[in-house]
Amino acid sequence: MSYRRGYYKKDGTYVQGHFVTKSPKKSKGRKTKKGCFGFAMLMVIILITISCENDSDCDSNCSDFSSQAAAQSAFESNRSCYSNLDRDNDGIACENNNN
Repeated sequence: MSYRRGYYKKDGTYVQGHFVTKSPKKSKGRKTKKGCFGFAMLMVIILITISCENDSDCDSNCSDFSSQAAAQSAFESNRSCYSNLDRDNDGIACENNNN
């Protein structure tokens, strides 16, 4: 920034001194903030990805467990997640798993 001294115009009016910037004149085009928009889009994508992750442990079936006892303990720890381990809804998970 620099200071411009006061001066007289051709019509005789006086222009008081003032500070001016020496930056080049900007075009009259639309100002865009591509960096902010890109960052915002990245954050939206990350949030959607995090919120849409499913619990891969809940997609287990009886063959994923080494024994009926292991399947039963997982079933009892979270019945809503492992509801597919108890097909006949009697509270016993993987009844046919003989391992």
